[in-house]
Amino acid sequence: MKILLDTHIFLWFISGDKQLPTDVRDAICNLDNQIYLSVVSIWECIVKYQLGKLPLPESPEIYIPTQRDRHQIANLDLDEGSVTQLASLPLLHKDPFDRMLICQSLQHGLTIATVDSAIRAYNISII
Repeated sequence: MKILLDTHIFLWFISGDKQLPTDVRDAICNLDNQIYLSVVSIWECIVKYQLGKLPLPESPEIYIPTQRDRHQIANLDLDEGSVTQLASLPLLHKDPFDRMLICQSLQHGLTIATVDSAIRAYNISII
């Protein structure tokens, strides 16, 4: 399975947070799965860090890619095909970062790992 991590799932995973559902943690740790973190999540972390809403042990432009590499999670760049998915995406979710993750999921055939109920409103593959 190819899994795109929602930002909060990535942060919970790298910090060992108990909020991370066991089935999601198991899917991330399963070596048969390909795990991705979108550049959109890095952007979201930087914005929230700058606003004082996301405390991190070091600046996000260093910390997030370092943790992604440490946990052998692949980077997913933002491409034109994903962005153009926005034109047909229903406005069920207002968060622009999550909307772009949904578009990337659709464009690349990825399953999103999330606990966000608004993302679950879309007809996409979710764990």
